[in-house]
Amino acid sequence: MGAFNSLRISSSGLSAERLRMDTIASNVANVSTTRGENGQPYRRKVAVFEENLVKELNKTTNTYQSKLKGVKAVGIKEDNSPLRKVYNPSHPDADNEGYVLMPNVNVLNEMADMIAASRAYEANVTAINSEKSMFMKALEIGR
Repeated sequence: MGAFNSLRISSSGLSAERLRMDTIASNVANVSTTRGENGQPYRRKVAVFEENLVKELNKTTNTYQSKLKGVKAVGIKEDNSPLRKVYNPSHPDADNEGYVLMPNVNVLNEMADMIAASRAYEANVTAINSEKSMFMKALEIGR
């Protein structure tokens, strides 16, 4: 394992959590958007991640080994949970019965997800700072 692998892993976590926070912010910003470009209400979006594994050929046994290189964003998908129906006959997007289809965004859930994402971001920053501190101590020992 190289000296900078832990920094690469933590930096991939920082990128992933930033994308997650950006996606959550977009959801909160569109909590009242009843008509988007496609004419439909906004649908909640979720960032999707997967482990970033690199397969390397082990030269001694001719088998493949996977090495963890952090996480990577695979994409952003729409949440297909049902849209909310709200009775508001004066709304321009109301149907004949007076109901408006609202986005499937729950602000409380989004805030809880935002807190979890910010804590994960902070944890990755702490890991990077610890790694930097270890490098500095190693350099001091070499003096």
